[in-house]
Amino acid sequence: MTQPLTRALVTGGAGFIGSHIVDALLADGCDVAVLDNLSTGKRENLAHAADRVRFYPGDIRDPEAVETAMAECDAVFHEAALVSVPRSVEVPLESAAVNDLGTLNVLEAARRGGVRRVVLASSSALYGDLPGFPKTEEMDLRPMSPYAVHKLTGELNARLYTDLYGLETVCLRYFNVFGPRQDPSSPYSGVISIFMTRAAENRAPAIHGDGEQYRDFVYVADVAKANLLAAAVDGAAGSILNIGVGETVTINGLWETVRQMAGCDLAPEYGPPRIGDLFASHADIRKATETLGFQPAYTFKQGLETTFNWYMENR
Repeated sequence: MTQPLTRALVTGGAGFIGSHIVDALLADGCDVAVLDNLSTGKRENLAHAADRVRFYPGDIRDPEAVETAMAECDAVFHEAALVSVPRSVEVPLESAAVNDLGTLNVLEAARRGGVRRVVLASSSALYGDLPGFPKTEEMDLRPMSPYAVHKLTGELNARLYTDLYGLETVCLRYFNVFGPRQDPSSPYSGVISIFMTRAAENRAPAIHGDGEQYRDFVYVADVAKANLLAAAVDGAAGSILNIGVGETVTINGLWETVRQMAGCDLAPEYGPPRIGDLFASHADIRKATETLGFQPAYTFKQGLETTFNWYMENR
C-alpha cells in the first residue's frame, strides 16, 4: 500500500537531483514547494515549472525559513546540502553547519509541523574503503571525509526522530547519480557531466588516480522515482536503503564511452587521487527492491545517451 502525496517540500529543489524530484512530484499531481538558497541550485532548473512551484529563497540553516516553506506539507524531501567531498575537506565547519545543523532544522520543523514522512538524501560515501562488494546496508561503515561523517550524523538523527518523536523517516544512500542539469562548471561536479563537457569541447579530461577506480552510476530519474516511493510506501519508515543500479563502470571505461559518443580522440590526463575519494563503489539494491519495489528503469547506456543529448542541446 502507498500513501498519496498531496503537498511536499523539496529542500535544495533548484539543484540537480532536487529539481528532478520536483518534476516527478508535479507529474504525480502533488502541490510542490521548494526551499533553496541558490548557492549551487539554479532557478533555470525550475523554469519549465515556475508557475506550478512555490519557491522560497532561503537557507536550511534558518529555522524560520524552513518552517515557512514546510507549512502544511505531508512529506519532505531533504536534498539541500554541501555535497562536495573535497569541499568538505577544505571547509569542515561550513560543511557541518549546512549538513548537520541544517538537517536538524529540517527534522525539527517536520516534527513541529506534523509532517508525515521525511526522505533524506544520504550517501554511499559512508561505506568508505572497507573491503566487501557490493555494499549492503548492514555492512560496517568507515566515513573518510567530513561530508561522509555529516551524512552519517543525518541518518542517526533521522532514526532518533523516528524513535523519540514518531516522525517517519527514510534515508536513501545514493551511489553515483548522473543526468541532465548536473553542473559541469565546478571542479567538484559529477565526473560524467565534466567528461561530457570536455568531450564536446574536444578537451582532454583530468582523471584523479589511474582511472581504474569503479563506480555504480544511477540515472537521476530513477533516483527521483526512489524518492517518491520512499515517501509513499507503507512500512518503509525507519529504513536506510541503497539507491544505485548494482553494476559498475571504471572511470577509464566511462571516458572511452563518452569520447566515442562525442567523436573525440583525446587521451585523459592523469593526476594524483583526491583526498577523500573512494576507489570502488558498488551497490546491492535488494533491500530497496524488497522495501519499496524499486527497480531502475534506465540502463547505464540509456541514461548516458539521454544525458549526452541534453548536454549537446544545452551547453
